[in-house]
Amino acid sequence: MKLIKIPEDRYYEYKIQAMFDCYKWDPQFCDSNTLSKHILILTQKENEEIIRLTKSLDKETRLAEEYLNQNRKLAKKLALPKQILEQIPNMQTYDKTQNIRLMRYDFHPSTDNQWVVTEVNSDCPGGFAESSLLPDIARKMINMPKLEYHSFGEKMVDTINSKLNKKGTIMMVHCTCFSDDRQVMQYLGDRLEKEGYKIIYGAADHINFKDKKAYCILDNNQESIDLIFRFTPLEWLIQMKPRRWDGYFNTITKSCNHPISIYAQSKRFPFVWEELKKAGICMKTWKTLLPETLEVKDVGKKEGFIYKPVYGRVGERISIKEACKEDEYERILQDVKKHPKQYLAQKNFQSKPLKSEDGKEYHICLGSYTIEGEHAGYYARMSPYPRIDSYAEDIPVLIEK
Repeated sequence: MKLIKIPEDRYYEYKIQAMFDCYKWDPQFCDSNTLSKHILILTQKENEEIIRLTKSLDKETRLAEEYLNQNRKLAKKLALPKQILEQIPNMQTYDKTQNIRLMRYDFHPSTDNQWVVTEVNSDCPGGFAESSLLPDIARKMINMPKLEYHSFGEKMVDTINSKLNKKGTIMMVHCTCFSDDRQVMQYLGDRLEKEGYKIIYGAADHINFKDKKAYCILDNNQESIDLIFRFTPLEWLIQMKPRRWDGYFNTITKSCNHPISIYAQSKRFPFVWEELKKAGICMKTWKTLLPETLEVKDVGKKEGFIYKPVYGRVGERISIKEACKEDEYERILQDVKKHPKQYLAQKNFQSKPLKSEDGKEYHICLGSYTIEGEHAGYYARMSPYPRIDSYAEDIPVLIEK
């Protein structure tokens, strides 16, 4: 694994192409640039190892969530919101052959030359355009066309085609007030339109349910929906008024992702592994790759643990001291003390930074997608700090032949 820098005289061209051709409409967060000047190169051996581990993790995760869906009592240990717990009986209509299961596993290189996986983005992983389009323009910038990449978008389109036979209406459900959510949906929607699908963009409350089927209620688009592609997190969805969100849990309309995704999205997922073992579900790969994870109350005087929110996203509120800004670290600790059930403690592993050509060091998070249990590409981000948060930069991933 290494970093190659995009030539200085070509970076501006690269950034313009990313914005106008690759749906990277706003390549910054606050005043920080979020489009890396580097490319991440994997060896073929690294690529094969990550694919193997990813598929193994995914198999364990899907077996676990299907078991949890049949055992509401055990699911309570995940600290699911009350409204979602109440919906578990309605999720028994879940049919894995009809729905599309999408996940992304976050890999980090460690100083002991091992891979560490910190979490699975089980509910609404993003980065679609960055993983599908950026690698191609990046390899042109460094004039290395023989480097390979896996296009997430093409793999997702192939999967949707297998479910819908290239016909029907797809609703791209997202938080319509956020442009960064829309760019994720717009990329995939534009690509699917080329396949012949009708694409509707809307918010979660633009769908109504009748006889367990989904219908769009937007003006000029009042019709049945053949596939819901949801990019609104479930813990946000249940705050929707009027209460139509419960239809998402028992609909027979095909979905990507179905709400069954909430089980592994909870960072408390490791706390049910021993019970899963008793049921014959082995979580060996997870146990090997995930740092030790404890209840906040069980940390005591143990050293080397950080705190993470149960439903945190984009690296928010993780107590890695050297990555926190101003008084953020103290505020996180105060919140942990006040709301211990909303956090967990995880052993802080030593992230191994990669050194760029100019001598600077960057920490890497390599997101590895799965669609229906198969590896489906990479979405990587990098940061000068070991916490990969909203300030981190998107970096394309290429693979040596």
